[in-house]
Amino acid sequence: MKHKGIICGILAAVCYGTNPFGALPLYEEGVNTSSVLFYRFSMAVLMLAVILLIQRKSFRINVRELKTLGSLGLLFAASSITYYQSFRFMDAGIASTILFVYPVMVAVIMATFFKEKVTASTVTSIILALVGIGLLYRGGSGVSLRMIGVLLVMASSLTYAVYIVVVNQSSIRMSSLKLTFYVLLICMLSLLAYSFTSPDLHLMLPPSQRAWFFACWLGLVPTVLSLVFMTIAVHEVGATPTAIMGALEPLTAVAIGVMVFDESLTFRLVIGIVLILSAVLLIVLGKNFHLRTITHTLSAIVRKTWRWKS
Repeated sequence: MKHKGIICGILAAVCYGTNPFGALPLYEEGVNTSSVLFYRFSMAVLMLAVILLIQRKSFRINVRELKTLGSLGLLFAASSITYYQSFRFMDAGIASTILFVYPVMVAVIMATFFKEKVTASTVTSIILALVGIGLLYRGGSGVSLRMIGVLLVMASSLTYAVYIVVVNQSSIRMSSLKLTFYVLLICMLSLLAYSFTSPDLHLMLPPSQRAWFFACWLGLVPTVLSLVFMTIAVHEVGATPTAIMGALEPLTAVAIGVMVFDESLTFRLVIGIVLILSAVLLIVLGKNFHLRTITHTLSAIVRKTWRWKS
């Protein structure tokens, strides 16, 4: 079962990392951020509803399940709103980097409130992931951070961390598809309600067939598939390992930027990628982790990469 959880955790992160592939073309066609976010979740809800209907699954839930699902939906909506709002006060690259403090928050919450043991490999993998993600950021020098932007991203990280912990600790028993459907439905309704209270979050229709395609992509791959795989991974291997494997999300985004949008692959990016892959490798190896082995491997990769660059 551990192998299943690891595979699902990796797939969840990779699927979520394809967000730029869907979002950037929509931005190019003039679709605003709030509309991209709304159509991402509404398309996901529609897809999940169709799948559940085809499978003839019951949509019935009880009051206890509704409370848990409502909490999850509101947490996910709060995380999305605060994250996208932070773009108004800082560069998106910096926001994306700060956001991935959430594995640390998950580990702290699990250790503090649920007495989960924090191992040396967990601490090491978190450090490697955070440093690696920091290296993936390619902003200009001299960029100042506004406190409100940092607070918004930290709020997004915290609410997402709590979301993962609640999924892990809740006693709710239903299929991952059904759980994800109700979470996204409540999230979508919350975003819709929020759009009526904020004048800068007006909704607009996708202007072309191409835009509709990428709106559907956002609903399917980085939303439906990512959340379903993430839910399975949390139940199989736990909240903290799943959160750390989320470091593959920005790595995937960078890979898409290089392969699809012709962005350059620098030595700094290569080192960041190596560190993130090493962090995920530590989670996969678990108790079989040996610090000396991974250190030697990292050194060898860096030396080869440096010779390649020269």
